[in-house]
Amino acid sequence: MIQSHVVDIDGSFVGTAVRVHEGYRFVALDPCLDELDGTICESLPALHREVRLRARTARGQMQWPTVSGG
Repeated sequence: MIQSHVVDIDGSFVGTAVRVHEGYRFVALDPCLDELDGTICESLPALHREVRLRARTARGQMQWPTVSGG
């Protein structure tokens, strides 16, 4: 069975991290992070750091939309 983890930024679902032999592969769902799609990091925390860093660069000072509960 494939093991995957949600990758979110400030509550917004931006992709998944899929466990592979080399570590974790990022599958981008947000178009701003398309250039990271397929990136492999050795650990889940490293992948989250890379995605957050790239997201800040891609979006600049824009805030990620937050999920509002009702």
